[in-house]
Amino acid sequence: MNRTLYTLLFHLGLPLVALRLYLRARKAPAYGQRIAERFACKLAPMRQGGIWVHAVSVGESIAAAPMIRALLKAYPDLPITLTCMTPTGSERIRAMFADEPRIQHCYLPYDLPWAAGRFLDHVRPRLGIIMETELWPNHIHQCAKRGIPVALANARLSERSARGYARFAGLTRPMLAEMSLIAVQTETEAQRFRSLGARPECVQVTGSIKFDLEVDAQLQPRARDLREQWGAGQRPVWIAASTHEGEDELILEAHRQLLQVHGDALLVLVPRHPERFDTVHALCDAQFATVRRSSGMPVQAQTQVLLGDTMGELLFLYALADIAFVGGSLVPTGGHNPLEPAALALPVLTGPHVFNFLEISAMLREAGALQEVDDASGLAGAVRRLVELPQDARRMGEAGRAVMLANQGALQRLLDGLGELL
Repeated sequence: MNRTLYTLLFHLGLPLVALRLYLRARKAPAYGQRIAERFACKLAPMRQGGIWVHAVSVGESIAAAPMIRALLKAYPDLPITLTCMTPTGSERIRAMFADEPRIQHCYLPYDLPWAAGRFLDHVRPRLGIIMETELWPNHIHQCAKRGIPVALANARLSERSARGYARFAGLTRPMLAEMSLIAVQTETEAQRFRSLGARPECVQVTGSIKFDLEVDAQLQPRARDLREQWGAGQRPVWIAASTHEGEDELILEAHRQLLQVHGDALLVLVPRHPERFDTVHALCDAQFATVRRSSGMPVQAQTQVLLGDTMGELLFLYALADIAFVGGSLVPTGGHNPLEPAALALPVLTGPHVFNFLEISAMLREAGALQEVDDASGLAGAVRRLVELPQDARRMGEAGRAVMLANQGALQRLLDGLGELL
């Protein structure tokens, strides 16, 4: 497949795109709003000549935040246009940068040549930065036509994704050759990008900027204070974060097994997607005494599950816990960022499906900071062991924080590379 055929198929598929938006809007009404932005129509006036940063959704937006703040500081005269593809990503961007007048935001238009061109002509960026692996052939080609350098920041490319790219080499090889900088997390990923057609001189191993996560000094004291208010200072508290469909049942079964031994244990369950909050709450409420975080009601002695159904609080919810399970890993989703709990010196548990964070998970596991479990019983046993052996939990947490500290510096290496393009 080449770009011409890809573009034709994309146009033919627009009715399916509209249907998908309609179906998603039934569960999450925000998907039915701001449709014009997705075609670069009715865009708000924007300052031109700055930096465009694309972060597809919530996780990428959070990962991009330290880089964006550093860019704001390094280039005080440049506006930064932030784009994403999801309502939750949009909400997170607006919450993170509500007080920054140089941040302007809209959805990234669909990858159609005329929509991409209209967006770029409206914003006229000096540099485009795409977070992680969100590569769109027409957007990148339209940048190349206008002489706009494009960088892929914090780039990830699993072996499975590389095989997928290779199957469409006629489309992906020219696209990668048009990139000006591919800042990858590991040498293994650098080699994958080179073999797929990226220019060798444009591929740099900078490490993962997720190691440069900065934790607010007041976060853990605030979490301790809240636990004391709940009278839960001595209760075993564990969190299952960023969970996906099919995973919540396994986690609740693990919690049921844990309660048979530690009857005062509290689970903080945080679904990955807001449209699932009500469904997961019904699942929890049918089996356990459950409190929704969004209700503002306090956790009481009889509360067994706290449902984390708020946005932008994940790090705080991690800080409330003694032990962390990172979701998307008991089901074949690929896992989520294990460095967030590691930064808080929490012992980290995951399922076996961590291909999105393979190298980072391996580093934490080899350091003794992460344990992999296979099912509900394995998860219950691992949590129970860490509750009963707090010295092991502390040792795992300290090992995770040490890995974080030892691998910091990726953000500065990335900024150096971006500075050369600017």
